Amino acid sequence: MSSASRFLTPHAQSLPPTVPFVGPENLERAQGHRFKARLGANESGFGPSPAAIAAMQQAASENWMYADPESYVLREAIAAFHGVGIDNVVIGEGIDGLLGVTTALTVSPGDVVVTSDGAYPTFNFHVAAHAGRLVKVPYRDDKEDLGRLIDTARREKAKILYVANPDNPMGSWWGADAISEVIAALPAETLFLLDEAYGDTAPAGTLPPLDVENPQVLRYRTFSKAYGLAGARIGYCIGNAALISAFEKMRNHYGINRIGQIAALAALNDQAYLAEAVGRIAAARDRISAIASENGLVALSSATNFVAIDCGRDVEFARSLLKEVLARDVFIRMPGVAPLNRCIRVSTGVDEHLDLFAEALAGALKTVG
Repeated sequence: MSSASRFLTPHAQSLPPTVPFVGPENLERAQGHRFKARLGANESGFGPSPAAIAAMQQAASENWMYADPESYVLREAIAAFHGVGIDNVVIGEGIDGLLGVTTALTVSPGDVVVTSDGAYPTFNFHVAAHAGRLVKVPYRDDKEDLGRLIDTARREKAKILYVANPDNPMGSWWGADAISEVIAALPAETLFLLDEAYGDTAPAGTLPPLDVENPQVLRYRTFSKAYGLAGARIGYCIGNAALISAFEKMRNHYGINRIGQIAALAALNDQAYLAEAVGRIAAARDRISAIASENGLVALSSATNFVAIDCGRDVEFARSLLKEVLARDVFIRMPGVAPLNRCIRVSTGVDEHLDLFAEALAGALKTVG
């Protein structure tokens, strides 16, 4: 043990030195130049609302001030938008930050947390940090297996059940009725975390109605995806007022950046732009699917701002293909767990970046055979 390590708790010392994602900036530093196209982080290449940009520009000179620690105006607007009370809404540093607070509030060492094997890894990162015991359920037909997830939560007497709908990393989704059945079947001791980061890009009928009277459900939304404000780090959680009030005990009250807070409010108030962006995302999904087909690959149906492409072979082939696309200065990613890792994953973006991806994919396939 190093002299510095002695200051860490035994649990902290036992954690592996990993992060959920390797950022494109890390890869760019290693290669010594920037990517020509950034299509791997599930960001919106179409950018935020012009109203949000103008609001950020106007707010820049006032950034010497802290953000309102209660995010009152933004919470009030979100509550009105969703038809819930302001006490049903908490703001956080993206959904990631809110999941961190949630696990800090609810997970004690040894508590069972049920999730899908290969689902959003940042959630697992938070569970590990609080010494929870992850129980993972395999995907079925490239979708989260809702029936087996609820059966596993019941068998394990799980403290937490986590589901993302639509899903990351496959882009698959369940309809609202299926999610409502999960909620109705929850064991009494289980809290359901429903991550709806991609809810804005999902088809109608994907998101069940909000029910803030239910104390077993927390719903997570974000301005990072369709709203195009990933760098602002503004997410929110909707739930029962008693649960939401508990976030005040743990959250970083001054962790929200003021410009992001202002931008989110402007973006929320520009639903016309959001509809335009969602349309452009859908068109880009179609373009990615066409590129895959042109190269003999199969794109999976997606309700998100990315598309998973089935490479048709094993993980080694998918990994080689990913490496060759990256070598052609196009940043994409791939799922990390079998059998999902037979795929590569491409974020939607502007036409010129998709052109670069099409060229890179064709060249990469020729190289890897």
